[in-house]
Amino acid sequence: MKAVTWQGVNKVGVEEVDEPTLLNEHDILVKVTLTTTCGSDLHLLGGYIPTMRSGDVLGHEFLGEVVEVGRGVSRRKVGERVVVSSFIACGRCWYCEQGLFSLCDNGNPNPGITEGLWGQSVGGCLGYSHAMGGYAGSHAEYVRVPYGDVGAFPVPDDVPDLRALFASDAASTGWMGADLGGVGPGSTVAVWGAGAVGQMAARASLLLGAERVLVIDRLPERLAQVREHIGAEVLDYSEEDVLPALRELTGGRGPDVCIEAVGMEAHRPGLDYAYDQVKQQLRLQTDRPTAVREAVMAARKGGSVFVLGVFGGLVDKFPLGAVMNKGLTLRGAQMHGQRYIPMLLERMQAGELTTEHLATHVMPLDEAARGYELFKSKGDGCVRSVFRP
Repeated sequence: MKAVTWQGVNKVGVEEVDEPTLLNEHDILVKVTLTTTCGSDLHLLGGYIPTMRSGDVLGHEFLGEVVEVGRGVSRRKVGERVVVSSFIACGRCWYCEQGLFSLCDNGNPNPGITEGLWGQSVGGCLGYSHAMGGYAGSHAEYVRVPYGDVGAFPVPDDVPDLRALFASDAASTGWMGADLGGVGPGSTVAVWGAGAVGQMAARASLLLGAERVLVIDRLPERLAQVREHIGAEVLDYSEEDVLPALRELTGGRGPDVCIEAVGMEAHRPGLDYAYDQVKQQLRLQTDRPTAVREAVMAARKGGSVFVLGVFGGLVDKFPLGAVMNKGLTLRGAQMHGQRYIPMLLERMQAGELTTEHLATHVMPLDEAARGYELFKSKGDGCVRSVFRP
């Protein structure tokens, strides 16, 4: 079958790979209908996640049709249209029982790598390096989904493919940031990043009752989407100094909840960004925490900061003193998709949550190299490249 593979730093290509097969009784096989790029995939392309191997199949956000089920699968059936959580969870361990699905004890068959990095192993993720399980990804004609009863969800007939697709990861991740970040009625929320995840965090905040939501970015096409499709306010950080602007817009207090939806390759003007860029390129730190620093400094006293962007290891010059002395709650997580996808599909069906606008570039799988180049360079107003195998 055809699949999009990682072939080295900043090199992707489409090649023939073996079709997946069922490996255990809880697996399902899904024929991929749509699969989308994600900002965290760019960290793989850039070589910032060191546990990639040439030929690894990329992709973790997708929708498709069930074509085969293992003998232990009882809830999924052949012919169903399903959206699949990017993180793999067994549904039975202690963490899954607490709704912390991306921390599943059984989802990652390579636990030693992340135990060494972070002290404990986290769950596995489709198409996201050998540190996260070494699973083949969704930029392919077919994909094997472990624990299919737990991670695959039937899509209502009247929810279009391009809407349901983003329940797989972007909408789930964004909703989690608003939910676990503590957004509620009357909240003032600031979101760093107007990509798909940032937009979904902003929309979730509004649906959870936030009184005011401000989204921070520099790209005009993304800021326009925030205004038109999300209904939030925007700040262009290339034209305004974010910290004093947020202070003024919140009556001198600062946002109640700050959501970072950028990750390890954050950009901004100024010397701190240049410092981070040099240290990251020299591998003296693994991540650029520019947006996280700003979120910590912006949050009101006693407020909360939620980190949605993907980070891999160590950062420098982190304002821990601000976290402690301002009494902040600092949280982060990979997405607990199984916790949110059913609810998101219901909201998509009701028209409360629309995502089709995020798919700015839809193309055949054969054009994946072009799609990734557009996505990485943000050329032609690209917010997400979506592939049809």
